[in-house]
Amino acid sequence: MGGTRHNLRVDGARLWSTIVETAAFGATPAGGVNRLTLSPEDGQVRDWFRAACEAAGLEVGVDELGTQFALRPGRDMTRAPIACGSHLDTQPTGGRFDGILGTLAGLEVMRSLNDAGIETEIPLLVVNWTNEEGSRYAPAMMASAAYVGEFTVEDILSRQDAAGISVAQALESIGNVATEPLGARTIGAFVELHIEQGPILEAEGKTIGVVAGGQGIAWFDGAVTGFESHAGTTPMTRRRDAFNGLAEVALAVERIALAHGPSAVATMGEAVIAAPSRNVIPGRVQFTLDVRDPESATLDAVETELRAALAEIAGRRRLTIDLDRIWRKEPVPFDAAIVGLVESGAEALGLSHRRMVSGAGHDACNLAGKVPTAMIFVPCRDGISHNEAESATQADCTAGADVLLQTLLTLANAPATTA
Repeated sequence: MGGTRHNLRVDGARLWSTIVETAAFGATPAGGVNRLTLSPEDGQVRDWFRAACEAAGLEVGVDELGTQFALRPGRDMTRAPIACGSHLDTQPTGGRFDGILGTLAGLEVMRSLNDAGIETEIPLLVVNWTNEEGSRYAPAMMASAAYVGEFTVEDILSRQDAAGISVAQALESIGNVATEPLGARTIGAFVELHIEQGPILEAEGKTIGVVAGGQGIAWFDGAVTGFESHAGTTPMTRRRDAFNGLAEVALAVERIALAHGPSAVATMGEAVIAAPSRNVIPGRVQFTLDVRDPESATLDAVETELRAALAEIAGRRRLTIDLDRIWRKEPVPFDAAIVGLVESGAEALGLSHRRMVSGAGHDACNLAGKVPTAMIFVPCRDGISHNEAESATQADCTAGADVLLQTLLTLANAPATTA
């Protein structure tokens, strides 16, 4: 993969200023951000992003799911653009960097190219994907998944939040006007900059994570069903306590994940007692389970062993335990050539780096099946993310944006290939 590297750097102070400025949209008293997808606050930051992109000379389009595409022309407009970006929505108690860094770094790359008067051979594109977080609407990363054909427009637009508001209604409420159909815009390659959301880079004193792929994810909905009865009159030996059964399930999940460590992780993030009462033995508890690993075979093994453990617990405690897999995303390898460009870009800039696998899901993981893709990580303090305490340094954000700039320049000046 050819192209000429430049000594150009981004304006780190300007990038940092945009991070601070956009954190005001949905700012929380604790210093975080509550900007759920397609909320009024998300509408405000989208308007800001459009205005900032247009001020930088970019042409902004919006697809049917609200994803924003900001195009910087290249000399050869017949070639599919080289894209970067991430998302602008957050968790209810989110931080200032998750997703936002990658989107704003893309904007900063365009501004820096403008300042230097550099025209690329291939057009460049900055993307703000709708609903990456999945906090208001399921599934997470829904717009990028629909872009690659995993969902239809109609399916996504009909999804509802907890208040019964559909995606279509939410898009209308923020004044979103589509200018193009879903998937109408072809992408030649995609590079996403993101905070690591984990502790590895900081612990090792590395500045750049060269992400070789994303690990597989399996989501489950489960329920433990026993029998409700009086807390004061039912002997311990005669109880069919659903909550105690859930406690054993949780320990089994932990035990099985640890046995497949250190890469496998499993999390029971939700547990709800049906009709809870202080003096009633719980008769039914619903729960969720998230299992992740870089290898498909490990996901298979964890699920098989877990189902066997649940059957044993159910039989011994006279319970019914249901476990339904509702979604699975296979491990995703990123494009080896672009991963190599990220690595060589970090080396050229004299930045410490390591190869790694993404533990979190990202829009890049959806795109990787159809578009040559890679990711760049930078450290976040104590590995904290999805939290108002999420933090990263200006120096690290700037370094990540510099690697993004170098990678995009190489890709966007690659010679055309002939069939």
